[in-house]
Amino acid sequence: MQNFGENYAYKKATTEDLNELVRTRLIVLRAANKLSDGEDMSEVARQSREYYKRALQTGEHVAYLVYDNERFIGAGGVSFYHVMPTYHNPSGKKAYIMNMYTAPEYRRQGIARRTLDLLVAEAKEQGVLQISLEATEMGRPLYEKYGFSAMQDEMELA
Repeated sequence: MQNFGENYAYKKATTEDLNELVRTRLIVLRAANKLSDGEDMSEVARQSREYYKRALQTGEHVAYLVYDNERFIGAGGVSFYHVMPTYHNPSGKKAYIMNMYTAPEYRRQGIARRTLDLLVAEAKEQGVLQISLEATEMGRPLYEKYGFSAMQDEMELA
């Protein structure tokens, strides 16, 4: 665990943290998609557990959990993937930051910023040149201040 001068500890997640990771994933998805607590997320939970179990072991995903003493207060993750090499990204390596969360009573204290620092450092250690994320309205100011910008040339088929 890493401490950054306050009482908060940033723990790199392992497969021993599957329950916390899945629980947090559901919190983030409910908030981002404005879903009620009654919405059935059992299949998402099951698939997320399988994803974390595999991806944490292979290094395809790195996650950090944040604690205030023993109390869980935040999280963030980064998934790694490859696309064909391009002029601007000859390795084809990319990273996607996701599942950023800070408990409401801990927001605006720099927790998300420190989590983001750890995730970006993980990506850079792996030689990733392109890091992207999907921002909620609440998170957008942090990401813009950090240096992320809206992408103009990508499209998505929904």
